[in-house]
Amino acid sequence: MSTPRPIEPRPAPLDDFDGAAEEPAGSHHYRNAPKPAPLNFHGPARVIAIANQKGGVGKTTSAINLGAALAEYGRRVLLVDFDPQGALSVGLGVQPHLLERTIYNLLIDGSATVDEVIIPTAVAGMDLLPSNIDLSAAEVQLVTEVGREHTLARAIKPATDDYDMILVDCQPSLGLLTINALTCAHSVLIPLECEYFSLRGVALLIDTIEKVRDRLNPGLAITGILATMYDPRTLHTREVRDRVLEAFGELVFDATINRTVRFPETTVAGEPITKWAPTSAGAKAYRQLAREVIAREAAAR
Repeated sequence: MSTPRPIEPRPAPLDDFDGAAEEPAGSHHYRNAPKPAPLNFHGPARVIAIANQKGGVGKTTSAINLGAALAEYGRRVLLVDFDPQGALSVGLGVQPHLLERTIYNLLIDGSATVDEVIIPTAVAGMDLLPSNIDLSAAEVQLVTEVGREHTLARAIKPATDDYDMILVDCQPSLGLLTINALTCAHSVLIPLECEYFSLRGVALLIDTIEKVRDRLNPGLAITGILATMYDPRTLHTREVRDRVLEAFGELVFDATINRTVRFPETTVAGEPITKWAPTSAGAKAYRQLAREVIAREAAAR
Protein backbone atom coordinates (compact mmCIF):
# COMPACT_ATOMS: atom_id res chain seq x y z
CA MET A 1 0.00 0.00 0.00
CA SER A 2 1.32 3.42 -0.91
CA THR A 3 2.00 6.14 1.61
CA PRO A 4 -1.17 8.14 2.42
CA ARG A 5 -1.32 11.40 0.52
CA PRO A 6 -1.21 14.60 2.56
CA ILE A 7 -4.31 16.73 2.80
CA GLU A 8 -4.45 19.65 0.40
CA PRO A 9 -6.24 22.83 1.51
CA ARG A 10 -9.76 23.18 0.07
CA PRO A 11 -12.03 26.18 -0.08
CA ALA A 12 -14.94 25.92 2.34
CA PRO A 13 -18.13 24.67 0.64
CA LEU A 14 -20.74 27.25 -0.16
CA ASP A 15 -23.74 26.76 2.09
CA ASP A 16 -25.51 30.09 1.58
CA PHE A 17 -28.21 28.47 -0.53
CA ASP A 18 -31.14 30.18 -2.11
CA GLY A 19 -34.66 29.22 -1.20
CA ALA A 20 -35.22 25.55 -1.96
CA ALA A 21 -38.34 24.20 -3.58
CA GLU A 22 -40.82 22.20 -1.57
CA GLU A 23 -39.11 19.08 -0.25
CA PRO A 24 -40.77 15.69 0.16
CA ALA A 25 -40.95 13.95 3.49
CA GLY A 26 -38.27 11.39 4.24
CA SER A 27 -36.49 9.68 7.10
CA HIS A 28 -34.34 12.80 7.74
CA HIS A 29 -31.60 10.76 9.43
CA TYR A 30 -28.89 12.84 7.79
CA ARG A 31 -30.80 16.02 6.90
CA ASN A 32 -29.18 18.03 9.67
CA ALA A 33 -25.87 16.16 9.76
CA PRO A 34 -22.89 18.43 10.43
CA LYS A 35 -20.32 19.08 7.74
CA PRO A 36 -18.01 16.07 7.40
CA ALA A 37 -14.86 16.24 9.50
CA PRO A 38 -11.63 16.85 7.57
CA LEU A 39 -9.44 13.83 6.86
CA ASN A 40 -5.97 13.26 8.25
CA PHE A 41 -4.95 11.28 5.16
CA HIS A 42 -6.41 10.08 1.85
CA GLY A 43 -7.43 6.52 0.93
CA PRO A 44 -8.06 3.73 0.58
CA ALA A 45 -11.06 4.54 -1.58
CA ARG A 46 -14.61 3.39 -1.20
CA VAL A 47 -15.88 2.37 -4.65
CA ILE A 48 -19.49 3.30 -5.40
CA ALA A 49 -21.20 2.11 -8.59
CA ILE A 50 -23.92 4.48 -9.79
CA ALA A 51 -26.24 2.14 -11.66
CA ASN A 52 -29.67 1.75 -13.16
CA GLN A 53 -30.43 -0.21 -16.31
CA LYS A 54 -32.93 2.47 -17.35
CA GLY A 55 -31.45 5.40 -19.21
CA GLY A 56 -32.19 9.04 -18.54
CA VAL A 57 -32.60 8.77 -14.76
CA GLY A 58 -29.73 11.05 -13.79
CA LYS A 59 -26.80 8.65 -13.34
CA THR A 60 -24.22 10.82 -15.06
CA THR A 61 -25.55 14.07 -13.60
CA SER A 62 -25.42 12.52 -10.14
CA ALA A 63 -21.89 11.16 -10.64
CA ILE A 64 -20.55 14.58 -11.68
CA ASN A 65 -22.33 16.63 -9.03
CA LEU A 66 -21.93 14.17 -6.16
CA GLY A 67 -18.23 13.93 -7.00
CA ALA A 68 -17.85 17.72 -7.01
CA ALA A 69 -19.72 18.05 -3.71
CA LEU A 70 -17.55 15.35 -2.11
CA ALA A 71 -14.47 17.22 -3.31
CA GLU A 72 -15.77 20.40 -1.68
CA TYR A 73 -15.84 18.49 1.59
CA GLY A 74 -12.16 17.65 1.24
CA ARG A 75 -12.48 14.17 -0.27
CA ARG A 76 -10.26 13.12 -3.15
CA VAL A 77 -12.58 11.73 -5.82
CA LEU A 78 -12.04 9.69 -8.99
CA LEU A 79 -14.89 9.57 -11.49
CA VAL A 80 -14.86 6.51 -13.74
CA ASP A 81 -16.71 6.92 -17.04
CA PHE A 82 -17.85 3.36 -17.70
CA ASP A 83 -20.31 4.11 -20.47
CA PRO A 84 -19.23 3.92 -24.15
CA GLN A 85 -21.29 7.05 -24.85
CA GLY A 86 -18.75 9.03 -22.80
CA ALA A 87 -21.44 11.28 -21.31
CA LEU A 88 -19.56 11.71 -18.04
CA SER A 89 -16.46 12.88 -19.90
CA VAL A 90 -18.49 15.30 -22.04
CA GLY A 91 -20.22 16.64 -18.93
CA LEU A 92 -16.82 17.64 -17.57
CA GLY A 93 -15.76 19.44 -20.73
CA VAL A 94 -13.72 16.58 -22.24
CA GLN A 95 -14.06 15.64 -25.92
CA PRO A 96 -13.93 11.81 -25.85
CA HIS A 97 -13.22 11.35 -29.55
CA LEU A 98 -10.01 13.36 -29.21
CA LEU A 99 -8.54 11.22 -26.42
CA GLU A 100 -5.58 9.01 -27.23
CA ARG A 101 -6.01 6.89 -24.12
CA THR A 102 -9.20 5.92 -22.34
CA ILE A 103 -10.37 3.27 -19.93
CA TYR A 104 -10.57 0.90 -22.93
CA ASN A 105 -6.76 0.90 -23.23
CA LEU A 106 -6.55 0.17 -19.53
CA LEU A 107 -8.95 -2.77 -19.67
CA ILE A 108 -8.16 -4.45 -22.96
CA ASP A 109 -4.85 -3.78 -24.63
CA GLY A 110 -2.65 -3.03 -21.62
CA SER A 111 -0.99 -0.13 -23.43
CA ALA A 112 -1.43 2.28 -20.51
CA THR A 113 -1.41 2.34 -16.73
CA VAL A 114 -4.22 3.86 -14.72
CA ASP A 115 -2.07 6.88 -13.82
CA GLU A 116 -1.47 7.54 -17.53
CA VAL A 117 -5.19 7.50 -18.37
CA ILE A 118 -6.50 9.58 -15.43
CA ILE A 119 -6.90 13.27 -16.25
CA PRO A 120 -7.60 16.16 -13.84
CA THR A 121 -10.87 18.09 -13.96
CA ALA A 122 -11.59 21.76 -13.29
CA VAL A 123 -12.75 20.76 -9.80
CA ALA A 124 -9.92 20.69 -7.24
CA GLY A 125 -9.59 17.21 -5.78
CA MET A 126 -11.62 15.46 -8.51
CA ASP A 127 -10.08 13.44 -11.36
CA LEU A 128 -11.55 11.56 -14.31
CA LEU A 129 -10.93 8.17 -15.89
CA PRO A 130 -12.44 8.93 -19.32
CA SER A 131 -14.24 6.78 -21.84
CA ASN A 132 -15.34 6.91 -25.47
CA ILE A 133 -17.01 4.68 -28.06
CA ASP A 134 -14.03 2.29 -28.03
CA LEU A 135 -15.39 0.89 -24.77
CA SER A 136 -18.34 -0.63 -26.64
CA ALA A 137 -15.93 -3.23 -28.06
CA ALA A 138 -14.73 -4.20 -24.60
CA GLU A 139 -17.92 -6.03 -23.67
CA VAL A 140 -17.46 -8.41 -26.61
CA GLN A 141 -13.71 -8.81 -26.08
CA LEU A 142 -14.07 -9.55 -22.37
CA VAL A 143 -16.42 -12.48 -22.90
CA THR A 144 -13.58 -14.93 -23.55
CA GLU A 145 -11.30 -13.59 -20.78
CA VAL A 146 -10.61 -15.57 -17.62
CA GLY A 147 -11.98 -13.70 -14.61
CA ARG A 148 -13.72 -11.25 -16.92
CA GLU A 149 -16.00 -9.90 -14.17
CA HIS A 150 -12.97 -8.66 -12.21
CA THR A 151 -11.28 -6.76 -15.06
CA LEU A 152 -12.26 -3.29 -13.82
CA ALA A 153 -11.26 -4.12 -10.26
CA ARG A 154 -7.77 -5.13 -11.42
CA ALA A 155 -7.46 -2.03 -13.59
CA ILE A 156 -8.26 0.57 -10.93
CA LYS A 157 -6.65 -1.18 -7.96
CA PRO A 158 -3.33 0.76 -8.26
CA ALA A 159 -5.26 4.04 -7.84
CA THR A 160 -7.39 3.14 -4.83
CA ASP A 161 -4.90 4.36 -2.25
CA ASP A 162 -4.82 7.84 -3.82
CA TYR A 163 -8.54 8.56 -3.45
CA ASP A 164 -11.25 8.56 -0.80
CA MET A 165 -14.16 7.90 -3.16
CA ILE A 166 -14.28 6.29 -6.61
CA LEU A 167 -17.61 6.79 -8.40
CA VAL A 168 -18.28 4.51 -11.38
CA ASP A 169 -20.88 5.84 -13.83
CA CYS A 170 -22.39 2.69 -15.36
CA GLN A 171 -24.00 2.32 -18.76
CA PRO A 172 -27.82 1.91 -18.90
CA SER A 173 -27.83 -1.88 -19.12
CA LEU A 174 -27.12 -4.92 -16.99
CA GLY A 175 -24.41 -6.26 -19.29
CA LEU A 176 -20.85 -7.32 -18.59
CA LEU A 177 -19.54 -3.78 -18.06
CA THR A 178 -22.12 -3.10 -15.36
CA ILE A 179 -21.37 -6.48 -13.77
CA ASN A 180 -17.70 -5.45 -13.68
CA ALA A 181 -18.63 -2.24 -11.88
CA LEU A 182 -20.77 -4.10 -9.34
CA THR A 183 -18.04 -6.68 -8.79
CA CYS A 184 -15.42 -4.09 -7.86
CA ALA A 185 -17.74 -1.82 -5.85
CA HIS A 186 -18.25 -1.64 -2.11
CA SER A 187 -21.75 -0.28 -2.65
CA VAL A 188 -24.32 0.79 -5.23
CA LEU A 189 -26.10 4.14 -5.51
CA ILE A 190 -29.33 3.82 -7.49
CA PRO A 191 -30.72 6.99 -9.08
CA LEU A 192 -34.46 6.54 -9.50
CA GLU A 193 -36.57 8.87 -11.62
CA CYS A 194 -39.83 9.75 -9.89
CA GLU A 195 -41.85 8.04 -12.60
CA TYR A 196 -43.88 4.83 -12.38
CA PHE A 197 -42.03 2.75 -14.98
CA SER A 198 -38.70 3.56 -13.33
CA LEU A 199 -40.01 2.18 -10.07
CA ARG A 200 -40.95 -1.10 -11.74
CA GLY A 201 -37.43 -1.54 -13.12
CA VAL A 202 -35.64 -1.23 -9.78
CA ALA A 203 -36.66 -4.78 -8.80
CA LEU A 204 -34.65 -6.16 -11.74
CA LEU A 205 -31.57 -4.16 -10.75
CA ILE A 206 -31.82 -5.28 -7.12
CA ASP A 207 -32.12 -8.89 -8.30
CA THR A 208 -28.88 -8.43 -10.30
CA ILE A 209 -27.17 -6.87 -7.27
CA GLU A 210 -28.17 -9.87 -5.16
CA LYS A 211 -26.80 -12.30 -7.75
CA VAL A 212 -23.48 -10.41 -7.88
CA ARG A 213 -23.36 -10.45 -4.08
CA ASP A 214 -23.96 -14.21 -3.99
CA ARG A 215 -21.54 -15.17 -6.76
CA LEU A 216 -18.86 -12.49 -7.15
CA ASN A 217 -18.81 -9.81 -4.45
CA PRO A 218 -20.16 -10.87 -1.03
CA GLY A 219 -19.53 -7.42 0.47
CA LEU A 220 -21.65 -5.51 -2.06
CA ALA A 221 -24.31 -3.31 -0.43
CA ILE A 222 -26.82 -0.69 -1.55
CA THR A 223 -25.67 2.63 -0.13
CA GLY A 224 -28.97 4.26 -1.06
CA ILE A 225 -31.67 5.10 -3.57
CA LEU A 226 -31.69 8.66 -4.89
CA ALA A 227 -34.98 10.14 -6.07
CA THR A 228 -34.32 12.26 -9.17
CA MET A 229 -36.37 14.47 -11.50
CA TYR A 230 -38.79 15.18 -8.67
CA ASP A 231 -41.44 17.81 -9.39
CA PRO A 232 -43.41 18.78 -6.27
CA ARG A 233 -46.07 20.41 -8.46
CA THR A 234 -47.25 17.06 -9.87
CA LEU A 235 -49.25 14.48 -7.97
CA HIS A 236 -47.63 11.64 -9.95
CA THR A 237 -44.04 12.31 -8.83
CA ARG A 238 -45.15 12.79 -5.22
CA GLU A 239 -47.02 9.47 -5.31
CA VAL A 240 -44.04 7.66 -6.88
CA ARG A 241 -41.66 8.96 -4.21
CA ASP A 242 -44.11 7.92 -1.50
CA ARG A 243 -44.17 4.43 -3.03
CA VAL A 244 -40.36 4.36 -3.09
CA LEU A 245 -40.25 5.32 0.60
CA GLU A 246 -42.86 2.70 1.40
CA ALA A 247 -40.94 -0.02 -0.44
CA PHE A 248 -37.35 0.82 0.53
CA GLY A 249 -37.61 2.87 3.72
CA GLU A 250 -34.28 4.03 5.10
CA LEU A 251 -32.44 3.06 1.90
CA VAL A 252 -33.91 6.20 0.31
CA PHE A 253 -31.70 9.25 0.66
CA ASP A 254 -33.25 12.34 2.26
CA ALA A 255 -31.65 14.35 -0.55
CA THR A 256 -34.01 14.63 -3.51
CA ILE A 257 -33.03 16.02 -6.90
CA ASN A 258 -35.70 18.31 -8.36
CA ARG A 259 -36.24 18.98 -12.03
CA THR A 260 -34.47 22.19 -13.05
CA VAL A 261 -33.17 23.85 -16.20
CA ARG A 262 -29.83 24.28 -14.42
CA PHE A 263 -28.68 20.71 -15.11
CA PRO A 264 -28.83 20.91 -18.95
CA GLU A 265 -26.99 24.23 -18.66
CA THR A 266 -24.17 22.61 -16.69
CA THR A 267 -23.73 19.94 -19.38
CA VAL A 268 -23.22 22.61 -22.01
CA ALA A 269 -20.84 24.47 -19.70
CA GLY A 270 -18.88 21.30 -18.87
CA GLU A 271 -19.04 22.06 -15.14
CA PRO A 272 -20.82 20.59 -12.12
CA ILE A 273 -23.73 22.58 -10.75
CA THR A 274 -21.73 23.32 -7.59
CA LYS A 275 -19.48 25.51 -9.76
CA TRP A 276 -21.94 26.70 -12.40
CA ALA A 277 -24.71 27.70 -9.97
CA PRO A 278 -23.19 27.27 -6.51
CA THR A 279 -26.09 28.79 -4.56
CA SER A 280 -28.87 27.00 -6.46
CA ALA A 281 -31.27 24.47 -4.96
CA GLY A 282 -29.67 21.77 -7.15
CA ALA A 283 -26.23 22.48 -5.69
CA LYS A 284 -27.76 22.39 -2.22
CA ALA A 285 -29.33 19.00 -2.91
CA TYR A 286 -26.07 17.44 -4.10
CA ARG A 287 -24.16 18.81 -1.09
CA GLN A 288 -26.78 17.24 1.13
CA LEU A 289 -26.39 13.97 -0.79
CA ALA A 290 -22.61 14.15 -0.33
CA ARG A 291 -23.03 14.51 3.43
CA GLU A 292 -25.35 11.50 3.50
CA VAL A 293 -23.01 9.38 1.37
CA ILE A 294 -20.03 10.24 3.59
CA ALA A 295 -22.02 9.33 6.69
CA ARG A 296 -23.33 6.05 5.26
CA GLU A 297 -19.98 4.96 3.85
CA ALA A 298 -18.26 5.80 7.15
CA ALA A 299 -20.77 3.60 8.96
CA ALA A 300 -20.23 0.82 6.41
CA ARG A 301 -16.46 0.82 6.97
